[in-house]
Amino acid sequence: MHFAFLNPQGNFDPDDSYWTEHPDFGGQLVYVKQVALALGALGHRVDIVTRRIDDPDWPEFEAPLDAYPDAPNVRIVRIDAGPEGFLAKEKLWPFLTADWVPRIIEFYDREGRWPDVATGHYGDGGLAAALLRRSRDLPYTFTGHSLGAQKLDKLVTDGQSLESLDERYRFGRRLVAERIAMNHAGVVITSTSQERLEQYAHPAYRGAVDTADEDRFSLVPPGVNLEIFDAGASAADEDSSAAAAAHALASLPDHRRDLPVVVASSRLDPKKNHAVLVEALAASPALRDRVNLLILTGALEDPLAHPERVGGSERDVIDRLRSLIAAAHLGDSVATLSVQGQARLAATYRYLASRRSVFALTAMYEPFGLAPLEAAAAGLPVVVTRNGGPAESLRDAAGEYGVLVDPSDPQSVAAGILRALDEWDHFAAAGRGRVYDRYTWDRTAGGYVAAAERAAAVGRRRNLLPIHPYFQVSAEETDVGLDELGALYAPARMRA
Repeated sequence: MHFAFLNPQGNFDPDDSYWTEHPDFGGQLVYVKQVALALGALGHRVDIVTRRIDDPDWPEFEAPLDAYPDAPNVRIVRIDAGPEGFLAKEKLWPFLTADWVPRIIEFYDREGRWPDVATGHYGDGGLAAALLRRSRDLPYTFTGHSLGAQKLDKLVTDGQSLESLDERYRFGRRLVAERIAMNHAGVVITSTSQERLEQYAHPAYRGAVDTADEDRFSLVPPGVNLEIFDAGASAADEDSSAAAAAHALASLPDHRRDLPVVVASSRLDPKKNHAVLVEALAASPALRDRVNLLILTGALEDPLAHPERVGGSERDVIDRLRSLIAAAHLGDSVATLSVQGQARLAATYRYLASRRSVFALTAMYEPFGLAPLEAAAAGLPVVVTRNGGPAESLRDAAGEYGVLVDPSDPQSVAAGILRALDEWDHFAAAGRGRVYDRYTWDRTAGGYVAAAERAAAVGRRRNLLPIHPYFQVSAEETDVGLDELGALYAPARMRA
């Protein structure tokens, strides 16, 4: 089978350049790449179709065609859209219909062979898939990853106006595009059943897709790259990664530096809720006696000691942590470590597992939660928010594979970490076994094949939503206005 993965905002190259260093280079790139490689290894052909960037500051994304080493069935296809330079994902909308989709059609017409099926990633890729379906009758699946209405909920709750949010994030375009993408898709792919029943059931998507219709959805969880994260794997810089972690912990007082750690490895975003880990240490003398807290900070070097190096929302997180640490006199119990790249991250996890440490992700809500599964594969017991995907991936009728906690309650977090420490051998083995049983990229690829076959068999669905004029003619002639966003979103919130 020949797949086209439509991902206009993803910037792919063989070296995985800039991953985690920019908001447009996040987990979705890992997801798309790993599914594509797994499908290619199964003998399928995959084109990762994205936007070409002709910009001297971003030379990695200039070539029209590119490939990954040792993956002959996978290629990166870069299609021009809009101006030559780099564009943030929020600014791509006007160029999808006018440039990107027509040039995709030209590309495959010129090759003389079209893919058998497409997959649209995020709302912009999903919209492109719907437009290709209309133009060339190309069947497609839609993987939303995360949906705009949930992000909008959070930002509106924080007190920002609908007008300012639409100006910055283009939510009107995004919600309309997501509705079209899920409505026209043969199959919608979700990572968890909770994603289907909660995210797609948001009132802003009412009338676009019926979440009670199981034929419309396919549950396909992402996987863990076991070549990198497995407890038995080894990176080229395994020893130097371990030494860097040991050096970071050596900054703690002599009587504490040999303790296990609670390792927090997520971006410094307020919604990841690092603060509750400090609050848990402050609230539980028993926990403080047994562990230190190690915060992995990506490319940032020692931001707690040098907050002036940090900006934006990351600075808000650092300032909050500094305040909590000072108030609870926890300076002797908290360290930071800059870790960049998946290989070094996995090596760091393995070193910390050798010290019988614990991984923690205490976000207020986590849509899926791949990071805890990566840590579990590397041998760490995991303590994770009970809100969202981890409640499904780490617990079922057969047992528990990690410890779920209430991220709003420091006492719950402290008790969960203590339990993981007390039952370290059990949760280390259970978590790793869970990954092998259910969360590998080979299994994900198999799910994509099954979903694609269903989408191809469905044919064109009836009762399709009309494609908004903004996505049919040039942006100068029409727009998705604030009134339309309000019609979709504000009444929907009142009805929820």
